Amino acid sequence: MKIFHSINDFASPKKTILTLGTFDGVHIGHKKILNKLIQNTENENYESLVLTFFPHPRMVLQEHSDLKLLNTIAEKIDLLGKIGIENLVIHPFDETFSRLTAEEFVSTILVDRFHIHKIIIGHDHRFGRNRTADIDDLIAFGKEYNFEVEQISVQEINAISVSSTKIRKALLEGNMALANEYLGYDYSLKGKIIQGKQLGRTIGFPTANLKIEENYKLIPQNGVYIVQSSINQKTVFGMMNIGFNPTVDGQNQSIEIHYFDFDADLYNQDISVSILQRIRSEQKFESVDILKGQLEKDKKTALAYWNKY
Repeated sequence: MKIFHSINDFASPKKTILTLGTFDGVHIGHKKILNKLIQNTENENYESLVLTFFPHPRMVLQEHSDLKLLNTIAEKIDLLGKIGIENLVIHPFDETFSRLTAEEFVSTILVDRFHIHKIIIGHDHRFGRNRTADIDDLIAFGKEYNFEVEQISVQEINAISVSSTKIRKALLEGNMALANEYLGYDYSLKGKIIQGKQLGRTIGFPTANLKIEENYKLIPQNGVYIVQSSINQKTVFGMMNIGFNPTVDGQNQSIEIHYFDFDADLYNQDISVSILQRIRSEQKFESVDILKGQLEKDKKTALAYWNKY
């Protein structure tokens, strides 16, 4: 997959069949559109192109937006590449871009830059300054500028009934089963392992502390989760705590993973953690010994899960 970090960087001798959107999560609903895109470009005269934006438009246009995203840019690139998209344009979204009229967007970008043959789009897509143009306007532009418009019907979208908003809500409620079902893959957190307080080591549960650089990445609800990682090409299982460690009066949120049957120095390594299921809420225990007892129970729960997995 070719990656372009601006609309102006894109160039191709072929006409394109494209779709556009934020595609946060690249979930099963998005894949319906993306698979249509790939099917349409089986003819070698055309290339598939996805136009997406960063930052997310809501982060730019809504003052004090606290929107968190399901994917970092690196994660989105990886997911789209696995689907088989040929060209990905990640355009910097800013206020200047948001002020383009619908016709300016169509004529200068879709037609002049992307040499569009066809656009595949959801029935409720809106675009242009203040999002004033809709699918009917796009069809009219298609007739004027000689490109096709394929609309994803209400029935097709409703049959899936998935949205990035629903997935964010599920994650913030700790409902991993629903979130992972809607995504079509296990939600993950990626970051670097840093040194922590090393309390877990003293009670038989050494942990790897995960630091996520992207402050816009959505962190699921605080609690204890069953997780897995691929480390040195080996699948490793464990459990993860997201929270403030109230038993030892922790002040800052941390993400700590205890891997089972695994002993290696992970400091400064980049690790991806797939979150499979939530075990319980974070709790404050009366003593570290009671906390240790609960962690033993959590481990049994996790191991029982894997025996069925």
